[in-house]
Amino acid sequence: MGDNRRTARALLERRGRTYAEEAGVHLADRPGPLYQLLVLTTLLSTRIRAQVAVAAARELFTAGYRTPQAMEAAGWQDRVDALGRGHYRRYDERTATMLGTGARLCLDRWHGDLRRLHRAAEGQPARLRRLLTEFPGIGPTGADIFLREAQAVWPDLRPYADRRALSGAERLGLPGSPERLAGLVDDGDFGRLASALVRVALGEESAGEVARAAAR
Repeated sequence: MGDNRRTARALLERRGRTYAEEAGVHLADRPGPLYQLLVLTTLLSTRIRAQVAVAAARELFTAGYRTPQAMEAAGWQDRVDALGRGHYRRYDERTATMLGTGARLCLDRWHGDLRRLHRAAEGQPARLRRLLTEFPGIGPTGADIFLREAQAVWPDLRPYADRRALSGAERLGLPGSPERLAGLVDDGDFGRLASALVRVALGEESAGEVARAAAR
């Protein structure tokens, strides 16, 4: 257990930022940040590198599209242009359409406040995943991304580790269940650990380098 804790600590020191943090989302249980996480999730759900998706999200937010009202009010071409500035070009036109449609759904169904979605699901991950997949462009993998990041502000989800996070844990020789992984870090750090494990699974972080850092 001690070795596993050292590995987890080394990983957090090297890659202890969530994707939301990288995208400039100051995540909180408030409508704006939760919607921004939904936008980021939509971008991360396509077959494109995570860092490109993060850069594109930053461009959208810099352009002022931080609420569903602002996203819907933006012209389709404006959304395409913002995505292009983030080098999100392969899926830019389709994604610009999905962001507009998703913003309208957020407003119509949840009055622009995804806390309502959380309450409707009564904190049950399976129901949350189903509701999230109603947004265009978000499938089961995308729902996992959202919940993995949202556990930082929705503590009733913790510990939430999706397939990719568990794959990263396997590469590092760490436990294969969310509950056992949660025992390696403070409760508030688990979301950061889950994101860092995904980076290992995606090859953004070297398992060997983490192991060497933990052994020092």
